[in-house]
Amino acid sequence: MTDFRDFNFKLLVVEELMYVQETLTPAFSIDEHLRENGVAESAYDHTVAIGREYTMLDEARAYFEALEIEERLLATVEELNLDGGNQVYMECAPVWDGEDDLFDVHSLEDLKLLPNLKRVLGAEMAWRTDQDKLDALTARGIAAL
Repeated sequence: MTDFRDFNFKLLVVEELMYVQETLTPAFSIDEHLRENGVAESAYDHTVAIGREYTMLDEARAYFEALEIEERLLATVEELNLDGGNQVYMECAPVWDGEDDLFDVHSLEDLKLLPNLKRVLGAEMAWRTDQDKLDALTARGIAAL
């Protein structure tokens, strides 16, 4: 199995495989996970009740950190989407509003795990002040859109 260096980069890959392609199954639901662990309220209400607004829930982080992704699935990733509305972000932080750096990718070292990646949507805008990231994409022939 593959180890990711940047957790937030891994979340982008999970978004594509689990919630877009639906090939990484079963899809994680924080609401279901909490219910299975005795929390009756919605993930949103639970997050507010425990004072964890705008942060990642420990339960979700633990799940995604432990999640193993096979190389054969990684090879199917041709596109990543840098979008604050990604489903994986809502599963991790149900009260997150996209207005901070909680899910910012810090390193592109994990690009090597995606041999068929062709484009990163939102990169041109999200990384407009980070030429190193844009150059890393270009060096691998990946379009920053």
